[in-house]
Amino acid sequence: MTRIFHRDPKTSMPVAVGGEGVHLIDAEGRRYLDASGGAAVSCLGHGHPEVTAALRDQAGRLAYAHTSFFTTEPAERLADFLVETAPPGIGWVYYVSGGSEAMEAALKLARQFHVDNGEPQRVHFIARRQSYHGNTLGALAVGGNAWRRAPFAPLLVDVAHVSPCYAYRGQTPGETEEEYAGRLAAELEAEILRLGPGRVAGFVAETVVGATLGAVPPVAGYFRRVRDVCDRHGVLLILDEVMCGMGRTGTLHACEQEGIAPDLMTVAKGLGGGYQPIGAVLVAERIYRTVLDGTGYFQHGHTYLAHPVACAAALAVQTVIRRDGLLETVARRGRGLYERLRDRFANHPHVGDIRGRGLFQGIELVRDRATREPFDPGLRLHARIKRQAMARGLLVYPMGGTVDGRSGDHVLLAPPFIVSEDDLDAVADRLAAAVDAALLDVAG
Repeated sequence: MTRIFHRDPKTSMPVAVGGEGVHLIDAEGRRYLDASGGAAVSCLGHGHPEVTAALRDQAGRLAYAHTSFFTTEPAERLADFLVETAPPGIGWVYYVSGGSEAMEAALKLARQFHVDNGEPQRVHFIARRQSYHGNTLGALAVGGNAWRRAPFAPLLVDVAHVSPCYAYRGQTPGETEEEYAGRLAAELEAEILRLGPGRVAGFVAETVVGATLGAVPPVAGYFRRVRDVCDRHGVLLILDEVMCGMGRTGTLHACEQEGIAPDLMTVAKGLGGGYQPIGAVLVAERIYRTVLDGTGYFQHGHTYLAHPVACAAALAVQTVIRRDGLLETVARRGRGLYERLRDRFANHPHVGDIRGRGLFQGIELVRDRATREPFDPGLRLHARIKRQAMARGLLVYPMGGTVDGRSGDHVLLAPPFIVSEDDLDAVADRLAAAVDAALLDVAG
């Protein structure tokens, strides 16, 4: 019935034919409340009239111009916006078509910076276990998603991985957040010293961990300590905000809530809200100037970078978010979402943790709340929850391997910024029913 090599060729999926606000509609007329925004992509929902008008207008005027010959108005205007709203020190924008491309570009730019800065010996990257940074080979190498990495391990460059900031499982009894943050920072510094002073190029981390852990925020002070460690050793701090950024946590950039600024930052997903494929690397002024004074250009590029229609779509998305005060809405609705999840799951025998920021939240499933023992991974509880949720007209983003790449299940929620209070009621009610139905299925 299909010639598409689908993600899961053994699964027959419904055909999406329409979208209205927070809902997707399939060919049978069924409506699905999109409580995950796809993969935290659809920040303005579906069919926003101003964004679709911007797409039509730009496609009618200029669909494509190669960046070796031209720049374009929408690309320049979007870059101005991104620099204007960026963390301190960011002065430049490098466009790509998505998150994985953004991470590849960030890694290569970090390496070129050190070469042009007279430190070609800086060849190592450090990242964190249970992270996800993309599916291309470089991004997969820095990522800590074990099951995604496994088939391609022989092709991946060697990257060191340290502990994630995962308080539910990593913070020890009696340990304060400050002590936990200090311990993790010390682990990072020890790894830098093990690899050799002056040999580490960058440290890569998701500000709020997305798909692999399920909306795990850092403890207070963690990233300030990480920033200090990186500065002491000349290591670039590369923040991955592909999933958690562009307003998802209630501020345009998640790192604003940490009081720090990165040297390089990747954004995508919510940048264009799914209306066109687009991503970007936000680049610190000193990195740009070093490359400009060294090699003179970035030895990298793709055919569709700075695509005019994609830039026009992203600019329209960001204009609506700013004009309509949606960052404040995300913070307010996020509190409402957390309250609803707490009401339904705080005393649930198989929900061990409820976490997240803004409209980026998750629940972690456990067999035993007291011991935090996960379910048998062979049960694929997360997949059962997804099926039960879809049967109830709800789209969520579950994942397995939460604990160690094999065991553990969580459900990630990332609804559009335009979600209403009534929508949040429906999300919580349907998710609670889906979780209980999946658990009953497992027990049976």
